[in-house]
Amino acid sequence: MLRSPETIEPTAAAPRPRRIVEVDALRGFALCGIFLANVLVMAGLDGQRGGGQHTSGVDQVAYWLVMMFVQTKFYLLFSFLFGYSFTLQMGAAERDGAAFAPRMLRRLLGLFVLGLLHAALLYPGDILATYAVLGLVLFAARSADPGRMWRAALWLYGVLAALYVLFAAAVALVDSGDDGASAAARAETAVAYRGGAGEVIRANIGAWPDVLAGLFMMGGMVLAAFLAGFVAGRRRLLTDTPDRAARLRRILVGGLAVGLPGGALMAAGTVGPLGARWEIPMFVVGMLTAPALSAAYASGLLLWFASPRGARLAARLAPAGRMALTNYLTQSLVMALVFTGYGAALYGRAGAAAVLGGAVLFYGCQLAASAWLMRRHRFGPVERLLRAVTLWGRPVPRA
Repeated sequence: MLRSPETIEPTAAAPRPRRIVEVDALRGFALCGIFLANVLVMAGLDGQRGGGQHTSGVDQVAYWLVMMFVQTKFYLLFSFLFGYSFTLQMGAAERDGAAFAPRMLRRLLGLFVLGLLHAALLYPGDILATYAVLGLVLFAARSADPGRMWRAALWLYGVLAALYVLFAAAVALVDSGDDGASAAARAETAVAYRGGAGEVIRANIGAWPDVLAGLFMMGGMVLAAFLAGFVAGRRRLLTDTPDRAARLRRILVGGLAVGLPGGALMAAGTVGPLGARWEIPMFVVGMLTAPALSAAYASGLLLWFASPRGARLAARLAPAGRMALTNYLTQSLVMALVFTGYGAALYGRAGAAAVLGGAVLFYGCQLAASAWLMRRHRFGPVERLLRAVTLWGRPVPRA
């Protein structure tokens, strides 16, 4: 198993807990996918068939690929890792001889406050506040048997799938076209995001009802991923076990077989060539098959990380995953400076290919910056702040 070189040597007082590089690397990988999905929203390209007004053939292809391979897949992977990390927090409290409940409640409160500020000032589609609220469910169920939690995750997914299928069937029966009202709403939103700071903040807060509606629809999937990640952490499924490679290969093959067709249908419905009436039904199909593709991504990477080349990739991704919270908020800050009136005000003025290409380049810069910081510090800036809140009253190590 790969171990982070910064955490192998114990301190003189007590052994420092070892980080699992593969988990950090998966988190860094998920962070990139979340960025690619979020940047389309911040650029004003989401919800527009074909990728928006300023489109070319390349833009269409780029938008289609993101909808197939990225949309709804990476936030589920990130959610799974949140549940997994929950068990690591439990282990840390046990090693320190500290009560877990007040620690975790302070941590969730810190995430919630950060999330509200993030959603108001930078990006209304914040995930931190959502994680803080749904994390309370995981907190309440933390003592449950892992087998029962896994069955609960499956039942939750099954109920959600049934509800989503009914919803998709109802929508498919209605011939829904674009009546111009959505175009007018997009134009109004564009004016707001290209305005001053006050208009940007008002637009962000004004988007909260739509975000809450999306949370109502997607929150159950996030919670199911939380539970699955918690079970994986309790059973140490991401660490070395005798049947690990065989299990990961089975998940990889099954996940690709289910997830790739589902992703293609999602892209065909939301971007084309299927008509507008199929947009919501095909999005639902893609959402229901997204967990399979998320699992395939994780399994494939974990298998690759066991090879020499994969180990080098994991070493490059892991620093970004170690300071994922800092990187996530930095991405939103840069997107706000590029696309809103805080800076260049390019909202709705760029094509999908240019937007996504810029996001990939910036993420490459984040990888380099994260590696530099993690060679010198144990925590990123925002991670240090959240750790201080979590360990209230205890000194936070500097190095």
